[in-house]
Amino acid sequence: MITKEHPMTPLLRMDRIPHIWCPTCGIGTAVSCFAAALKQNEIPLEKVAIVSGIGCTGRVAGYMKVDSFHTTHGRAIPFATGLKLARPEMKIVVFSGDGDLFAIGGNHFIHAARRNMDLTVICVNNFIYGMTGGQLAPTTPLSAKSTTSPYGNYEHPFNLPHLAASCGATYVARWTALHIRRLTNSMSEALNKKGFSFIEVIAPCSTVYARRNRLGSGLDLMKFYHDNCEIKNGANPEEADIGFQSKIIVGKFVDKEKPSFIDNMHVGLKRALGDKYIPYGGDDGAK
Repeated sequence: MITKEHPMTPLLRMDRIPHIWCPTCGIGTAVSCFAAALKQNEIPLEKVAIVSGIGCTGRVAGYMKVDSFHTTHGRAIPFATGLKLARPEMKIVVFSGDGDLFAIGGNHFIHAARRNMDLTVICVNNFIYGMTGGQLAPTTPLSAKSTTSPYGNYEHPFNLPHLAASCGATYVARWTALHIRRLTNSMSEALNKKGFSFIEVIAPCSTVYARRNRLGSGLDLMKFYHDNCEIKNGANPEEADIGFQSKIIVGKFVDKEKPSFIDNMHVGLKRALGDKYIPYGGDDGAK
């Protein structure tokens, strides 16, 4: 009897499959795109680590067959920062949701981008707190309903690409769960980018958000992306606000070069210590 290995077997912890995500949830699509980006780049898996926080997207770390850190709520970026400083030769990826990264974890995001930490941050934006009951999130569009805003949201949501770009990110992009090839290519670019790279993946929660707002099924959401997304590479992120059931601007908004935190640290320490300074990092690990 001939048995064939699933193409994702080398990249996913198959003993934990099937996953916990709801049918039609876009998180699984984002994970498949990320796995394809790793394969496309031929990055040795022992040189990759994924850090996540709490929430639906936070479970990604448990399914990828790489070193994984499922951290406390909102603290994925500080953990990732420490990991990068200890093992600068590794690719460190933060994979989490909009509530974890931009509510309780918002301050950490701002300062990691400001410092230009060499991290790749992937945020699956489902517009809501999906795992804990469907409460209002920092990205819930104006007038959208949630369990804590039953008459509609009155708070202005974050424009995540604009926030990332204004804080200093060197790579900023946004795609939806429909744009599989573009999202995969964007993840591949972000993994090869020095400095703080950020990708937003639009994937509204089909179980809580879509039902409460009567947006139909997961397939209806995909049709909405198809009909209402406008690809504008190089667009000003300030213009990428998302309204309730309005046009979504997607694309690669920022792609620039500037010294990372570790680059600046090496320069500063070498200036201060002179010949006594011994750089650390590289393929043999920290020195």
